[in-house]
Amino acid sequence: MNNKILIKSLIAVLLLSNLNYIYAQEITKPLDSIIAVVNEGVVLRSQLDFQINNIAKRAEMEGLQLPTQEIMEEQILEQLIVEEIQMQRANQIGIQISDQMLNGAITVIAEENDISFEELPSLLAADGIDYGRYRRDLRRQLIFEQLRQIDLIGRINVSQREINQCFAMLDSNVINNSDYNLSHILVSVPESATAEEYSKAQLVADNVIKELKSGADFGEMAITYSDSQTGIDRGLLGWRKGDQLPTLFSSIVGTIKEGEYSSPMQAVSGFHIIKINEMRSTIERSEIQQIEVRHILVIPNQIIDNETAKQKLEDAKKQINEGKEFGEIAKLLSEDPGSANEGGSMGWTNPGIFVEEFENIVNNTEIGVISEPFRSRYGWHILEVTGRRAHDNTEELKQVNCVNQIKNSKLANEGELWIRRIRDEAFVDKRI
Repeated sequence: MNNKILIKSLIAVLLLSNLNYIYAQEITKPLDSIIAVVNEGVVLRSQLDFQINNIAKRAEMEGLQLPTQEIMEEQILEQLIVEEIQMQRANQIGIQISDQMLNGAITVIAEENDISFEELPSLLAADGIDYGRYRRDLRRQLIFEQLRQIDLIGRINVSQREINQCFAMLDSNVINNSDYNLSHILVSVPESATAEEYSKAQLVADNVIKELKSGADFGEMAITYSDSQTGIDRGLLGWRKGDQLPTLFSSIVGTIKEGEYSSPMQAVSGFHIIKINEMRSTIERSEIQQIEVRHILVIPNQIIDNETAKQKLEDAKKQINEGKEFGEIAKLLSEDPGSANEGGSMGWTNPGIFVEEFENIVNNTEIGVISEPFRSRYGWHILEVTGRRAHDNTEELKQVNCVNQIKNSKLANEGELWIRRIRDEAFVDKRI
């Protein structure tokens, strides 16, 4: 027999015997079983066993006492059923997590653990975690998060009354969130003062207020009348943090404004008059760079091709440079329904509001200069930047934070109701 034919025959026999061995192994494995039917889907015994084994390993490492096997199976099976319902719902509404989004999430996780994206698989393997399963599980969690955003968080309503209450709560903490530059006048009384001595001190304090109302300088009044050690320094106390003020002072500063002084306030030591020279918020202000822009949009179609659309805008630019009003041409030519009637004006906008190709032109165009025609995913444009400014958006962030705070306060309760609702609406047949 030819040696080549013999070698080929031996290889074929070896392959066949190996395949038979593999097949024999597979058929000797216990078949996976369905332990719950969930609508059109199922939960398998292998899924339940995998979760139970993971929990048992963690409990052993952390020295925790687990409930009985029966209780664990019931609780974990219920969790797997709810997850299957959520996955079915996500598929129905078309939620998908791309590889790019998944890699981005893994990169964030890696960075939080001070490692690189490339190092993560080997470190997971060292802990006995399969990287492929890790990616699949994380993708599922990201899908669940998006589903919650759409089906739950996005539907939690926040009323204006609730926002106003949040604002009032923040405003009521204005003292704690402020620093105060104060001046002070003390008309003192002796220790264990009598009612008569208090009356005499009040007359002096009332006279100080009378002179202040007549235009007297607070510092001069402090030098003349104050019994405090700061009197010689014109009553100046300097900057004090609102949350560190004595109770008497904090009750006063909450009733007057910057530049104003209080009525005499009685205390054990006598009568106090406080003036707020300056005050400043300790809440960090937020500022963003806004751009005011107007544009003209021409959308190519079956009649107007790209070259024609571009030419229309080149002609429009020429007319504007020759003195014709941008807004008038925009009203006649622009196909942007949101800005055409406003002469192409898009108002003051925050960074990141435009699509990338439009924003790149905006960022590289000087104020008052008409751009060359350019194309975005919406069509062909010319634009003019009419202004740039630094905008304090602290109040806007305050509203956003209040809305998020209210939603988060409702989330736990609403989340339980949502889970219960989708569970009750599903067909579930448990088989254990």
